[in-house]
Amino acid sequence: MGNAGIRPRGIAARAGGWSARHRWAAVGIWVLFVLLAMVAGSAAGQVELKDSDQLKGETTQASRITEDAGIEEPASEMVLVQAKDGSVKATDPEFRSAVDAVIKAVGATGQVAEVTSPYPDSISKDGRSALVQFDVRGDPETAGDRIEPVLNAVAKVQDAHQELRIEEIGGASMNKTFDDAFGDDFKQAELSAVPVALGILLIAFGALVAALLPVALALTAIMATMGLMGVVSHVMPMSETANSVMLLVGLAVGVDYCLFYLRREREERQAGRDAATAMQIAAATSGRAVIVSGVTVCVAMAGMLFTGIGEFKSMGLASLIVVAVAMVGSVTVLPALLSLLGERVEKGRIPFLNRAKRGTNGESRIWNKVLGSVLKRPLVSLLVAAGALVAVALPAIGMKTQQLTLDQEFGDSVPIVATYERVNEAFPGGADPAEVVVKADDINSAAVKQAIADFRQQAVSSGASKGPVEVVTHDAENLAFVYVPLVGGSDQDKAEKSLDILRTEVRPATLGTVDGVEAPISGQVAGSKDFNDQLTKSVAPVFAFVVVFAFVLMLLSFRSLTIAITSIVLNLLSVGAAYGILTAVFQYGWGASLVGAEGVGAIIAWLPLFLFVILFGLSMDYHVFVVSRIREAKMQGRGTREAITHGVVTTAGVVTSAAVIMVAVFAIFGTLSMQSMKQMGVGLAAAVLIDATIIRGVLLPAVMALLGDRNWYFPKWLRWLPDLTHDEPVAPAPVRGHDDDRGTPVRV
Repeated sequence: MGNAGIRPRGIAARAGGWSARHRWAAVGIWVLFVLLAMVAGSAAGQVELKDSDQLKGETTQASRITEDAGIEEPASEMVLVQAKDGSVKATDPEFRSAVDAVIKAVGATGQVAEVTSPYPDSISKDGRSALVQFDVRGDPETAGDRIEPVLNAVAKVQDAHQELRIEEIGGASMNKTFDDAFGDDFKQAELSAVPVALGILLIAFGALVAALLPVALALTAIMATMGLMGVVSHVMPMSETANSVMLLVGLAVGVDYCLFYLRREREERQAGRDAATAMQIAAATSGRAVIVSGVTVCVAMAGMLFTGIGEFKSMGLASLIVVAVAMVGSVTVLPALLSLLGERVEKGRIPFLNRAKRGTNGESRIWNKVLGSVLKRPLVSLLVAAGALVAVALPAIGMKTQQLTLDQEFGDSVPIVATYERVNEAFPGGADPAEVVVKADDINSAAVKQAIADFRQQAVSSGASKGPVEVVTHDAENLAFVYVPLVGGSDQDKAEKSLDILRTEVRPATLGTVDGVEAPISGQVAGSKDFNDQLTKSVAPVFAFVVVFAFVLMLLSFRSLTIAITSIVLNLLSVGAAYGILTAVFQYGWGASLVGAEGVGAIIAWLPLFLFVILFGLSMDYHVFVVSRIREAKMQGRGTREAITHGVVTTAGVVTSAAVIMVAVFAIFGTLSMQSMKQMGVGLAAAVLIDATIIRGVLLPAVMALLGDRNWYFPKWLRWLPDLTHDEPVAPAPVRGHDDDRGTPVRV
């Protein structure tokens, strides 16, 4: 059968038709685009996200004052010298000898400056601990690369003084330790994602060439996006996290979109259509679903821009770009490649898998049986499935979010975490002091000096700190840095109360009384609090933006108020279930051992909003694809239930394959040692699994079966809206198939 009578109207159909007719040109343009993007990105270089780009409020104000003054604070380190029992004191000769040995050893490395003896200010209240403090020379951003000789020197002193505990901690040493312990984890996870995806695609297609196409498209989309990120980073700086998220999202949607398109084209050819007709049908149907899904995912990712948080903005923009690139590639270069390959797309067949797939006519036998049960009792199926998901979501009501402490993030797997706890126990807040950046017209004026002195005194007398409060002055820049160890230490709640006392009581009564003085308070605790406060404020706007725009897109794409509403409700139910699983496993510890984790009492602060945006976007992939196929069947004249069965069982294979890939890739991140990565990996994997099975396989068909023709309800007062459906007339198949197990003949 030829392609007569099929007139492409939609963007996807026209793009696919042009690419199939000008296949070498389409492939050449795509390759040129990827190369130009990479060259442009390499030439421009990537601008890294700075502290001053991260947040609004005091933390950012402090960073900008420091950056504007041209002051680059050195990476600070400290060595804890501590008696293992109460019989040795810091004033004892052997203890002093160890302290002197530490000072001499670190100084001899040539990598440090400003080595400060702990006597008399840095001795703990119980007299058992002392802190030797110093700065690392050179660029603080790369201090971790140069700290190893210092760590080795401290280790030698420890070997010579076994009766004491001598341990180094600081930004540089922690970065090096964590990079050594977990840096390979990230690389291995990212490298494992591609072969895992390829292996699953081999099973899904049973042919090597067909399996390679989605991976190739995803990788080229990722490569192009990496280049584009370098260019746009000059407008919106990018972070390392954005690179990792972009890779995950790019692999997921790149493979998904190609999978949807390729499976439909393959299905049409198996039904007996010629290559040109199969291509046109795939472009008009799956191609359109890819565009609707891609635009919806882009809108969801754009929601992260509304947080105002640098990390989220960079992740959102990077994800948006890679989705847009993958979407364009799927409806342009993919049809060209399929046209070029023709039957060769089946090269490299795996005989066993091909025999297993033969005769399925694109339908899933397993899902056919499941659908039969669901459609026989749609109300019971709806109540059971929805009730189960609501029950799973219930723990989310008690979800507690916070920035995880080191022991929550890494547990006992890294010795430096124990050092961090010991420093905070001996010197409350000493490991992460609050940092007050004092800017004045004349930092050495009598009024400013007195205000700083009063601040130091009241910081201790108010109970916010136990001291010592240190001051470093930069006369030429008229700046002073005041370091205040906070009472509460590693206990985030108590430390934030101490911070609040400094900000609302101590500062207004001291530094706040001098005209022209700015004194923002930053530091790790302040940064965490400011981050959480800003994140909390942005939740409602982001949720509203994503939900409203997704609703509008679904309304315009399907011309059905009912479909738009059910899409949003089902997606929210999926997200709620993911939140419930996260809370149950990682906050309460229920079944945590099953995923190699433990309950830590909280969910990392950034994850709920991140999960919402990512999941809402990715779940639309499946939803748009399944509902598009149901609507297509309905437009061909099938009854609602027959259309539901046809739509779900013919898409079940591709949805299952896509979901298995995403679950496998996300699960890799769930195996990492860092608690935040475990939470992200398990949360994403669980949500995708629920979405592809319970939501799309049970709830969606049950709801649509109960609604019947009301699924297509579109009120008259909305008919002025633009029509984005672009339904394509599908040519009759040269062979007849059976829509269900009852043998009802239908035209595919």
